[in-house]
Amino acid sequence: MLLCIDIGNTNTVLATFEGEKIIHSWRVKTEARNTADELGLLFRGLLSGDNVQITGVAACSTVPAALRTLRTMLARYYAGVPTVIVEPGVKTGVQLAIDNPKEVGSDRVVNTLAAFHLYGGPAIVVDFGTSTNFDAISDRGEFLGGVLAPGIEISVEALAARAAQLRKVELVKPPRVIGKNTVECLQSGVVYGFAGQVDGVVTRMIAELGPVTAVIATGGLAPVVVAECSTITHHEPMITLVGLRLVFERNV
Repeated sequence: MLLCIDIGNTNTVLATFEGEKIIHSWRVKTEARNTADELGLLFRGLLSGDNVQITGVAACSTVPAALRTLRTMLARYYAGVPTVIVEPGVKTGVQLAIDNPKEVGSDRVVNTLAAFHLYGGPAIVVDFGTSTNFDAISDRGEFLGGVLAPGIEISVEALAARAAQLRKVELVKPPRVIGKNTVECLQSGVVYGFAGQVDGVVTRMIAELGPVTAVIATGGLAPVVVAECSTITHHEPMITLVGLRLVFERNV
């Protein structure tokens, strides 16, 4: 089986593929300070529970320290297994039509590849993670740039930290828009405020791109607001891992 690993700032998502089908998937907390041996034990523990035999590995990371540890771990625990880590020099088939291609996170490149593979273009990917990323994809599969905004969770944490009488709340849809207590008020601001942000940004991007084939939501926090976003057309929680599978196929 092919193991795909997406290391984000908050969470690490893993999945195994047989051909195009996802067989197993896991989501764990990203710990940049983990050693290679700790990471190896974590991965082996997850994989052994389902008796998974790895025949290839594809990975990307937005956390440099975690990426260094991953390289060491793969060399130590999965030596001889074909491995592709998305970085400069790796064939992705994605043209980066921006000012400085070196600034683009590998996850955004991989998302572009998967979105174009699944839906064609022009398209937009909205990734709800530590930051909320809006990525624009051309009708030829090029990465055209996008928008970066503070993520849902860090925005809530900042509000709770700076406002004496406010606190962190469960990120769920409240029973009404007009909250009747502090918790409902905060939940309404999060759910409907971020949904409005998404619709506003996507509408403006479409005004520049022209009609799009799809607006795809992904990321661990997408379920919090995606149902309230009128511009989202598809929810693909594993789109980054699908992109990693495609990159692996291009390089191995």
